[in-house]
Amino acid sequence: MKLLLFLAAALYANLVLCQNVTETVAPYNIKTITFIQSQANVLPFFKLGESFEFNFDDLYGNEADYYYEITHHNYNWTPSQLSKNEYIDGVDNQRIQDYENSFNTLQLYSHYRLNLPNKFTRITKSGNYLISIFNNNRELVFSKKFVVYEDMCEVPMQIKRARNIADNLYKHNLDFTIKSKNILFQNAEQNVKIILFQNGNWKNTIVNIKPQYTIGNDLIFKYDKETQFFAGNEYLFFDSKEVRAVTNTIANVDSNGGLYNTKLYTDTARKYKQYTFFPDVNGNFQVRNLNVSNNDVEADYTWVYFKLFAADAPADSNIYITGMFNNNVTVDENKMEYNKEKGIFEKALLIKQGFTNYKYTLLDKNNKFLNSDEIDGNFWQTENLYTAIVYYRANGERYDRVIGKGEADSINITN
Repeated sequence: MKLLLFLAAALYANLVLCQNVTETVAPYNIKTITFIQSQANVLPFFKLGESFEFNFDDLYGNEADYYYEITHHNYNWTPSQLSKNEYIDGVDNQRIQDYENSFNTLQLYSHYRLNLPNKFTRITKSGNYLISIFNNNRELVFSKKFVVYEDMCEVPMQIKRARNIADNLYKHNLDFTIKSKNILFQNAEQNVKIILFQNGNWKNTIVNIKPQYTIGNDLIFKYDKETQFFAGNEYLFFDSKEVRAVTNTIANVDSNGGLYNTKLYTDTARKYKQYTFFPDVNGNFQVRNLNVSNNDVEADYTWVYFKLFAADAPADSNIYITGMFNNNVTVDENKMEYNKEKGIFEKALLIKQGFTNYKYTLLDKNNKFLNSDEIDGNFWQTENLYTAIVYYRANGERYDRVIGKGEADSINITN
């Protein structure tokens, strides 16, 4: 019996170690989750040793106690073999002590800030990380991925139009090279791994791309299809920095029901329209209230009413409103509902006031993410930010190091 119990425990532990970690979606009361550097929201890619903040709001506004835990993971998001004291100098499982309540807002909330590194916790290894937030009962509330990298290689990147004529108008192709003066790559085809991001979105990453060929110690990635992204369209936006004002995107504002209601003009699916350039921030957002000094706690929350006319989309379509403001999650809270009388899709979301990029994301019948943009179309002229994260595990090493990061903007696209 003891042997059976031991084997069962060993099997369970092995299954846990082999599981791919996914982010836990935050509950309704947790809003505006973001990583911050230099007082601006940033994609969660940080150089080892750099300082950054992790911020979020709790709409209950009751100064609840929250605790953080940081775990290290392999390239494929399975738990790494490292013990905690090998990648953290100090301890985690600490209460977040930096928080304050909203001031002079209709929506009460508590704003939480976690600075890393801090007096308790300093990350000492590069790699994939998951920050998990627990409540006072040690129940998991939500979690977020981030990446810590070392500056051990250069990753020059170039964005080109697709070489395939059928995709030439709709896709972007990424050419890049990995160059290192500090690392002599061993068995690069197996030991070097890549993740490619479009606007920092984890939903449509490209993974498991091997070097096409090498020149000396340089690893060359110059594929025709394997490193292509659907280009999408520019993000839509609204700006509620003056929460009572209407703009060219905000049709009406009222305060019925106790909070401000920001009602946007009806958006029309852009799939069959000509591409129109207007600057966006690649899905990002900026919290701001024009009339205050501390946006963290003096910016209010407002109900934002989205309306979409999409003639091609059936009434039962799975259409979601996404952007960095809600971490691009496709859950019921962000799902649009079809108004049969008006013939449009509608949804109201509670969003912190400021400048917000958003888009309409259509999932298939199995609720799976579609790489192609079926609502607003794909245009090669679209400006996107692309990021390459480079992982390397030398022979005998026990974890996947992140040795570099490359970035390129498709505003400089070439044929």
